[in-house]
Amino acid sequence: MNLRSLKQLQFRYKLNSLKSFVSLFLAGICLSVSVTACSGVNQSNSSSSTSATAKPQNVELTLVSFAVTRDAYKAIIPKFSEKWKQEHNQTITFRQSYGGSGSQTRAVIDGLSADIVHLALALDTQKIEKAGLIQPGWEKEVANNGIVSKSVAVLVTREGNPKNIKTWSDLSKEGVKLITADPKTSGVARWNFLALWNSAIKTDADEAKAVEFVSQVYKNVPILTKDAREATDAFFKQGQGDALVNYENEIILAQQKGLKVNYIIPDVNISIDNPIAVVDKNVDKHGNREVAEAFVKYLFTAEAQQEFAKVGFRPVDETLAQTKELANQYPTVKMLSTVQDLGGWNTVQQKFFADGAIFDQIQAKIQR
Repeated sequence: MNLRSLKQLQFRYKLNSLKSFVSLFLAGICLSVSVTACSGVNQSNSSSSTSATAKPQNVELTLVSFAVTRDAYKAIIPKFSEKWKQEHNQTITFRQSYGGSGSQTRAVIDGLSADIVHLALALDTQKIEKAGLIQPGWEKEVANNGIVSKSVAVLVTREGNPKNIKTWSDLSKEGVKLITADPKTSGVARWNFLALWNSAIKTDADEAKAVEFVSQVYKNVPILTKDAREATDAFFKQGQGDALVNYENEIILAQQKGLKVNYIIPDVNISIDNPIAVVDKNVDKHGNREVAEAFVKYLFTAEAQQEFAKVGFRPVDETLAQTKELANQYPTVKMLSTVQDLGGWNTVQQKFFADGAIFDQIQAKIQR
């Protein structure tokens, strides 16, 4: 091999080496960029995933309930909030609204953004369901068909009971003035009406006689108040009437606040059942379903039921109800009916409280 050929061979070798180096260098750059890009995607996904699954430090719940539950929730809410904070490291802020059950129902349907509703009667909860805010089957989602508090109807009389009022039938006597709210505007008053009707049916009256009896009682009502609280004020503060029909729990609470009350629990009575439900559309919008459902579940525990019992509600926890203290406080009612015995709320509403139904007929008859 001559000198020229040797130099050409060396040149080609160097050129090939340089090309190999450049190729490797460029490949290394591409790989580096590729790894960095992948790493960036992974970091972004990891951050996004963490952000999506991490619980916020604070969560808000809106509870909408009928007026007479307020005192129970004063004790229940702090207990649940503390328990949740310890177990989940979240602080719960409760927004609360209390009022007449019918008014609260309309407010929720009209836009009051409730996460949980605790109302005086299932009919009101069903109205919110029909408005598309609560999914059907809500009463099966929790214990006791959704009934979280209950009471019975009582007859409150003046001191010494001068009109000798002892039973429902005594309210129909001439000269007796009864104070009660309007069933068209008050959930409590609907229970009062059903207690009267049930008392007639359970004493072997047919429907015609039941209508006659209830008509006579409402003829003795000088004024129908808007809700139960107004009826209570009219009786106690304004001195109207000889008797008042109200929830047992409302009267027990009045006693606890120092008011002297004379009352009778009629042997024939109706179980005043108050349901609770999660407002599905709102909790899904607010992203607080887990907390809302946990709170509703907590309300059925012995700890929460004890707080309801302290302010006059009969516990729905039968084990708790049979303890000596509560059995003495809440004596057994001999003949206790439920709204289901009268056909359920849909039947009751159409039969008694719809426009032109029995209550309106009674009102027209007595020309109120």
